[in-house]
Amino acid sequence: MTLSLDHPIGERFFGLRLDTLIRLRWLAISGQTLAIVVVQWLLGFTLPLGACLAVVALSAWLNLALRLRNPGARRLSDVEAAWLLAYDILQLAALLFLTGGLANPFALLFLAPVLISATALSPRTTILLGILAAICAGLVGLWQMPLPWATDGTPMAPVLPPLYLAAIWLALAIAIGFIGVHAWRVAEETRELSEALAATELVLAREQHISALDGLAAAAAHELGTPLATITVVAKELARAVPDDSPLADDIRLLREQSERCRTILRRLTSLEAGDAPFDRMPLSHILEDVVAPHRNFGIAITIAVPAPAGDEPVIARNPGLLYGLGNIVENAVDFAESAVNVIASWSETEVAVTFTDDGPGFPPELIDSIGAPYVTSRGRNRWRRDAAPEAEEETRQGLGLGVFIAKTLLERSGAELSFVNRAAPAHGASVTVRWPRAKIDISEEGDEPAPESELTEDPIPRTGL
Repeated sequence: MTLSLDHPIGERFFGLRLDTLIRLRWLAISGQTLAIVVVQWLLGFTLPLGACLAVVALSAWLNLALRLRNPGARRLSDVEAAWLLAYDILQLAALLFLTGGLANPFALLFLAPVLISATALSPRTTILLGILAAICAGLVGLWQMPLPWATDGTPMAPVLPPLYLAAIWLALAIAIGFIGVHAWRVAEETRELSEALAATELVLAREQHISALDGLAAAAAHELGTPLATITVVAKELARAVPDDSPLADDIRLLREQSERCRTILRRLTSLEAGDAPFDRMPLSHILEDVVAPHRNFGIAITIAVPAPAGDEPVIARNPGLLYGLGNIVENAVDFAESAVNVIASWSETEVAVTFTDDGPGFPPELIDSIGAPYVTSRGRNRWRRDAAPEAEEETRQGLGLGVFIAKTLLERSGAELSFVNRAAPAHGASVTVRWPRAKIDISEEGDEPAPESELTEDPIPRTGL
């Protein structure tokens, strides 16, 4: 199954809702208005009140205009959201210019628009907004009106040294960069995990759908079995009743042959039945052979090793998640192997384990601790393009790592623990071990009742004649 999740990173940003920015701006307007009122009337400091209120009113007017002209549920494009956040930075710079510049403690609010952008917009937008915030902070550090302070005989407003103001600007710039990158990284990991989990559910739903179709096919086979058997019996009786030199003899012979062909097809369909089919419960060695079979025709030797006395071999439920997870590990091993892949099964009274090894280059040391997380691993050579040109082959080496994540997630749902290591020298290659507590995976103690025989046996209805 191919998942089309290889879109450019910018396309994974679905934009902020307009209503979110409007609400945040109303919160900022309320805080700015409260600060102006407290400083002017409660603390008694002198402010350029008209200019400050005009700057705040401009934001309120913008909010009202946006609310009236656009539905609140509308999602903004990256550019639209960037312009609105850039306005917030410029509006804050204007207020700080009127109230002391970087000496004003509220200069820290330059971080807010950059933080919002880092969590919801593209890295390019966040970088541009961070640069704008740093420039605005530098400008209000160089040019500003006096810091509001008492003028009724109390000490004058403190005059901060230029070096201290420069340090404040540097601290703001560093905080903008560090907090912006950190917030973007956290949000990006959350987006990657959400997409990977969605892809996992998609794969599992597809496998379950295929299993459901198998069950429907088997049910249809059972339903068609009796009437087809009746047709076969009638054809045999007609063959006995019609002389060999009759014009109808060839037609009756063809009818019998085609009915037998239909019976063969229906027998094959019954092997796919879900629920009570014999292949829904299989020994571990048979499960592994079922998983390995699709990957045997790519020039890589695959061997399966099980303990010699296999009397207590665990019996496992054959389900789509388990088959897909193990199959993905085998596929990756075949992709990277030079000549051989080994599958080694082992079990005890408490544990069942399967180890997959190959003789390829092994896991990159810088990625081995991150294997199993989405979007971090590198792909090996493309088995479908072994004769590709070197430059084309190199393009296939980079992958999302999504398949390993899906396999790991599906196997962990069955109770497994996975470990990824490189083989010890002098051997080379990768080794993946899947371990289950035997109580979680082995269903042999539930009883191995034989599956009911198919209705499609020879002459399934009594031959009473016609």
